[in-house]
Amino acid sequence: MAIGQFCCSVCGSREFKFSEVLWDGLTDEWQICEEERRYIDRQQGEQCIRCGSNLRSIALADGLRNVFSTDKTLSDFVASASSKASILEINEAGTLHSLLMKLPGHVFAEYPRVDMHALPFDAESFDVVVHSDTLEHVKNPVHALQECGRVLKTGGALCFTIPIIVGRMSRSRDGLKPSYHGDPALNASDYLVHTEFGADAWTYIMRAGFSQLRIFAVEYPAAISFVAIR
Repeated sequence: MAIGQFCCSVCGSREFKFSEVLWDGLTDEWQICEEERRYIDRQQGEQCIRCGSNLRSIALADGLRNVFSTDKTLSDFVASASSKASILEINEAGTLHSLLMKLPGHVFAEYPRVDMHALPFDAESFDVVVHSDTLEHVKNPVHALQECGRVLKTGGALCFTIPIIVGRMSRSRDGLKPSYHGDPALNASDYLVHTEFGADAWTYIMRAGFSQLRIFAVEYPAAISFVAIR
């Protein structure tokens, strides 16, 4: 059991445990070094003992707390039932899914059943759109972000995470050996990686037409979340 130096913004605990999640085949496909493997393992495999949130989910919770203008943990904020925001969650946002679905304005769009290139919602339908480690599996990430912007109300916020290798630029995996996240034995099409995001990940957001961008880091460079304002 490890004692974290920071507080879980989902539940408030400071106790964490760690387990490795990457496998050799994936690190070879990504061409990542040992240092990069260590912080990506922390992003996915360092978890709050109380609520089970990993660093990725905690970073996303930090972004959501900023959007909701609250100093409470995300769990306490949801329990207070003080939000009337309309929220679209695309794909399950890790351990945050069970919290977000308790909010009265929550709508869940199951990925990949719901196509991020053609969201089945009217323009300006939501105050907040959330997704976590999903964009890398979408063929055209800029267009998918534009779709998120389309369904957001003016002034609304897109909160999301993507796996980022901070020491290099993003690259498409077109023409490379297919690489899959999740169980390597499954090779499920929804786990196919189209984009490996790097230090220029933020530019995809601006290219999609968002006017403001906020970045939240937990144990940098382990976990990063983005909040983009329409």
